[in-house]
Amino acid sequence: MRIASLSVAAAITFSGHSLAAPASRSPPGYGSGGNGTGGGDALARYRADQVKDAFLTAWNGYYEYAFPNDELHPISNTFSNSFGGWGASAVDAFSTAIVMEIPEVIDIILNYIPTINFDQSAGGEEISLFETTIRYLGGILAGHDLLTGPLSQYASNATAVNQLLPKAKQLADALKFAFNTTTGIPHNGLYVGNQTYDASDDNINGIATIGTLVLEWTHLSDLLGDSQYAELAQKGESYLLNPSPNTSEPFPGLVGTNVNITSGQFLDASGGWIGGDDSFYEYLIKMYVYDSSRFSSYRDRWTAAADSTIQYLASHPSSRPDLTFVAEFDGTQLVYQSEHLACFDGGNFILGGLVLGEQKYTDFGLALVEGCEDTYNSTLTGIGPEIFQWTVGDTNASCSAPGNPTTCPGVPADQAAFYERAGFYITDSAYILRPEVIESFYYAWRVTKDQKYRDYAWNAFVAINTTTRAGSGYAELEDVNAPGGGSKNDFQDSFLFAEVLKYSYLIQRPDAEYQVDDNGQNNFVFNTEAHPIKVAGTPI
Repeated sequence: MRIASLSVAAAITFSGHSLAAPASRSPPGYGSGGNGTGGGDALARYRADQVKDAFLTAWNGYYEYAFPNDELHPISNTFSNSFGGWGASAVDAFSTAIVMEIPEVIDIILNYIPTINFDQSAGGEEISLFETTIRYLGGILAGHDLLTGPLSQYASNATAVNQLLPKAKQLADALKFAFNTTTGIPHNGLYVGNQTYDASDDNINGIATIGTLVLEWTHLSDLLGDSQYAELAQKGESYLLNPSPNTSEPFPGLVGTNVNITSGQFLDASGGWIGGDDSFYEYLIKMYVYDSSRFSSYRDRWTAAADSTIQYLASHPSSRPDLTFVAEFDGTQLVYQSEHLACFDGGNFILGGLVLGEQKYTDFGLALVEGCEDTYNSTLTGIGPEIFQWTVGDTNASCSAPGNPTTCPGVPADQAAFYERAGFYITDSAYILRPEVIESFYYAWRVTKDQKYRDYAWNAFVAINTTTRAGSGYAELEDVNAPGGGSKNDFQDSFLFAEVLKYSYLIQRPDAEYQVDDNGQNNFVFNTEAHPIKVAGTPI
C-alpha cells in the first residue's frame, strides 16, 4: 500500500516538485524571517509538509520492497535484517507517523506490532540488547504513550493499542536473561531463540550499551506496576554511577568506556561524548527529566560530567578559535577528534540548562551547536562527516607525543586550505543518515525560539533530501565533501524515520504536549532514538 503525499498541493504551489524530488530551499515569496508569527508560520508549515513528503517517500519504498523486514536497500529494491528481522524501520517509523498525523501509516504499523514474535530473531541471528531496547522497546512504548495520550484520536484499532504494552513486556521478557550475571551488568550480544549470549564478548560491555537501557526499562515497569524491569536496568547502571577503580574517572563525572561484566570494574579511562559512551551521559539528565523525585543522583552525575566537559574538554581549533568542539580523552590527555554521533551533545547541554535553570549549560550547548553546524555548512554537500579532527597549537589527534613535531603529522596537506576555512579536517567522510546535528538544532530552537535554528535544520534537511535520495528511498553517502556525496551505499537506516525526519518535522511545528519545553514544562522525554516517552514524575 503506497501512501500518497499529504502535501501535494503545497509542493506544487511552492516548488513545482513531485514527492520524489528534493525539497526546494524556500518557497517563492517566503523569507526565513519571523519567530513563529505571520509569514514565519506559513514558511514553517511549508517546510514541515516537505519533511512529511520525504517521510512518505522513504516509507513507500520500504513498504513496497522491504516491509516487514528491518531495512530497505533503495537502489536494488531489496532488504536486510540487521535488528532481529522484526521490522525495525516500521517500529522506528511508528512514533514519527503518529506525530506527523498520517493515519494510513499509523494503522499499518499499529496492526503489525502485535504480530511480532520477539522470541526468535530472523535466522537465529545475534541481536543487540541496546539496539533492541532503543528501537523496539522505545518505539512501542512511545506509540503506546502517544496513542493513549495526546494523539489518541489516531488510535483507530483499540484492540491493537491495548496490545502494545503486553507486546513490550513480551520483548523485555525475551531479553531479560541478559542481566543474569554475577553483577547484574548485562551482556549486549544476545541469541533470543536459545537464550544465550555472545561468548566472544570477553565478558566486557560498554557504558553506552549498559547505560542506555534505564529509561525504557524503568518506563515499562512504571506502566506495568512491576518493578523487575526497572531493577534490572538500574542495577547495571549502578556500576556506572559509582565507577571503580578511581583511575577510571580521569575528570569528575567523566569515565572510561569498557566494563568487566563479572567484576563491575572499569577497564580503561578513555572516552568522551562519542559513540560507545554518548548515550550514557545523555540518559543521566533525561532520567531526571523523566522523574526528578527518583533520579536526582543521575542529575548529579550529569552535572559533574557537564562541568568537567566545559572545564577540561572544550576545545577551539587553531584555525577557527571562534568554534567550540568537545575533545575525546585518554586518561587526562586530550584527543582532538569528534564525530557526527557526538553532535547530540549540544542538545543535551541545552536540555540540562533548561531543566536545571543553569544558563552556563545552555550557552555551552549553543556554542556546540554552532560548531556542529559548521561541519555541515563547510562541505560540498552541506552535510557533516562521520569523523573529524582539528589542531590546537602544534598538537592534534594524530600526535603520539604532544608537542613533538616528529610524531605529530599535522593537518593533511590536501586539506590544509579546507582546515583554515572550516576549522576541522575530515578523517571519515561518510554520512550514514545520522540525526545528531539536526537533533541539537531542535533543542536550540525549542529553548531559544531563534529562527536561525529552524533555518539550520531546514538547510540540513534539504541537503540530505537532495543528496541521499536514491532509487525507492534514501541511501548512505561515501564522501560528504565530494560532488553529489560521491558513491552511495545501498542502505536506508531505520533511524532516518525515527530521528532525522522527526526532528526535521517537529522543529517546524508549533507547541504540543510531546514537544520539548511545551509551555514551560517537559511532559515527554525523547529516548536516544527520538521516541517520545511520557514522563512519570511531575513535569519539569
